[in-house]
Amino acid sequence: MTTPADVYDVRDPELPGRLLATERDELVPLLRARKDEDFALPVTACPGWTVRDVLAHCSSALIRVVENRFEKGVFSPESNDRDIAERADWTNAQVVDELERGMTEAGPVIGRAGGVLDRIALGEWVHAGDVRVALGEPGAYAGRSQSQALALLATITHDLGLVPLHADLDDVDEPLRLGEAGGDRPPGRFIGDAATLVRLYAGRPVDGAAFELAGVAAAELNIFGD
Repeated sequence: MTTPADVYDVRDPELPGRLLATERDELVPLLRARKDEDFALPVTACPGWTVRDVLAHCSSALIRVVENRFEKGVFSPESNDRDIAERADWTNAQVVDELERGMTEAGPVIGRAGGVLDRIALGEWVHAGDVRVALGEPGAYAGRSQSQALALLATITHDLGLVPLHADLDDVDEPLRLGEAGGDRPPGRFIGDAATLVRLYAGRPVDGAAFELAGVAAAELNIFGD
């Protein structure tokens, strides 16, 4: 697995695309096997949205990247709701088709953008976890692509200048260093599993998770809070 120390100084432009492609190969077959009524299930991490809504948001965001459509206010709550409404007459299969296309074509575009779009790639992966939770599927915020997601998270937290954090993960061999190293502030400390760490950085509920967080508040970690 690529460690944060490796990705701090040299960004891997192919990492977002690899993450999306790996997740695509896992998620799309899962979705195609579900019944239509499953797409109406609520998504706890996204209040007011169903599985279909989350998928429509994800697919539209990726197609915006592919088509370079970033008008003023894009990705605001109002913009997201409009994107979902524009797909209201689509079948669930059409939404999944667009998602598959987006997860295939957006990666190279994100890679060439120099880092400014990396959070979109990671956000798509997080939303895939949100959908798995709603569907009762295993592997939320984990699975085969988790190591790629953690490496991208390390790069993003460094680029955003977030507080430094040393993470000792129960299910990953090497500790992770996240955030911006240096400065007067000593690193915070996280002990727990990788999925819980991802939930904290993504602003997802961590109720019932066993972990320790010291020297930093959870609110300081959220990469999607702006």
